[in-house]
Amino acid sequence: MNDTPAGAAGSNVPQQMTVNAQYMKDFSFESPSAPRIFGEQPNAEPRVEVNVNVTSQPLAENVYEVALRLKTESKIGDKTAFICDLTYACIATMPAMAEPQLRAALMVECPRLLFPFARAIIADAVREGGFPPLMLAPVDFAGMLRQNEAQARSAANA
Repeated sequence: MNDTPAGAAGSNVPQQMTVNAQYMKDFSFESPSAPRIFGEQPNAEPRVEVNVNVTSQPLAENVYEVALRLKTESKIGDKTAFICDLTYACIATMPAMAEPQLRAALMVECPRLLFPFARAIIADAVREGGFPPLMLAPVDFAGMLRQNEAQARSAANA
């Protein structure tokens, strides 16, 4: 066992990412078809579309804001039941690392930490809006990063 603090001289223990703060950056919930939507088609299965986006920006040396945006839209028939749009963010201090590892930490690890909090906010808002809570399935942020990088390479080659 090594009692040397992470990152101290002579230490083999890597420095860790630190989440300094997390917060709701932007949030909206609307039910444009209320109150009629509650009486129409009570047994109809809603269609729910979920869009996920992750962005990061540097704030200072080794300090970044990472924002996870989850936009959900539910329709029953041709009517919009609700739209819930949340941007949940954190400020993270990262140890010095190579660009590929930094990108993975910012675009995969940070949103993975933020997602459970964002999912709970959305579930509560949808429930308070008069609908059954929306429990979002886990998101494969690593897969999203790979897909975005592949699209960027294809665009660069075109």
